[in-house]
Amino acid sequence: MKQPGEELQETLMELDDRAVVDYLQRNPEFFIRNARAVEAMRVPHPVRGTISLVEWHMARARNHINVLEENMALLMEQANANESLFYRLLNLQSRLVSASSLDDMLMRFHRWARELGLAGATVRLFPDRWRLGAPSKFTHLALSRQAFEPLRIQRLGQSQHYLGPLNGPELLVMMPEAKAIGSVAMSMLGQDGSLGVMLFSSRDVNHYQQGQGTQLLQEISLMLPELLERWIERV
Repeated sequence: MKQPGEELQETLMELDDRAVVDYLQRNPEFFIRNARAVEAMRVPHPVRGTISLVEWHMARARNHINVLEENMALLMEQANANESLFYRLLNLQSRLVSASSLDDMLMRFHRWARELGLAGATVRLFPDRWRLGAPSKFTHLALSRQAFEPLRIQRLGQSQHYLGPLNGPELLVMMPEAKAIGSVAMSMLGQDGSLGVMLFSSRDVNHYQQGQGTQLLQEISLMLPELLERWIERV
């Protein structure tokens, strides 16, 4: 036969968190009936030891408001960044579409980069995807896949974009006439990256670094091939 104390202990053990929550949900007036007791309740606090239930609830509410404000600020920053990205892309597209020749388009592309404080912009195309041979005037745009492959493996790997420095031999492959280049943003052209390479260059070795955003690069690398097709035939 169980003693009264044992029966009470079993009853208390059955009052787990779920049972307490269920009771309070079914009896919301509990807090009204027991307002004084609720105000006197203490809950653990990592710094102050214990605080009142009311203080604990207010602190949670403040934290929730702070999180909402931080999220709203982040959304506003993203919206501003997206708006800036859109207008930059629109400005570039309108300039390139208005070009009267391929040389004019490439010069406009280069000038747009210079206006952003860069050293310039370069486009190189794979000759197995574009008709670049004689009698065309586009042979200077050709980039040998064989010459590019070691650089691609070393710098891009499986990525479509690379941001950072290039060494002397790599610069000679990509931009043989360029001088004093500190860092580049390099992107593969086309949906699958098989059409060529686009580069933005900076004199500053720290201007382009791994981890920076690539959304603008991605959009331009998809836009350029369609514009190039106005002047160069695809294979």
